[in-house]
Amino acid sequence: MGKKHSPRFLAIVEAARGEIAECEAADLRAMTEDGQPLVVLDVRERHEFEAGHLEGAIHIGKGVIERDIEKHDLADDLRIVLYCGGGFRSAIAAKSLKDMGWSNVVSLWGGWRGIQAEGLPIWTP
Repeated sequence: MGKKHSPRFLAIVEAARGEIAECEAADLRAMTEDGQPLVVLDVRERHEFEAGHLEGAIHIGKGVIERDIEKHDLADDLRIVLYCGGGFRSAIAAKSLKDMGWSNVVSLWGGWRGIQAEGLPIWTP
């Protein structure tokens, strides 16, 4: 990770990571190819999403995910993968969705950087 994160932020990320499922970009590739229903949520800031994102990802920023997730009418057991830049914000967001009753939520460890490194299909302006 390039930037130095504060100890309190890292503590909440680590706590969330202990309670959620995580995957890496290679796992995400397998999920996109296995024929099972999958929704991928990009929880980064809008300007990050608009600069480039995983093809087909839906943008719901981490700051509003609890408020806005139900607008998308996603089944409680739908497989949902969340990503951010590296996996920190998505871990916290995944924990929120798990707490709200979604049972099949996964956070992508490695995030956008992992998606790019794995060569997954991306959209750029």
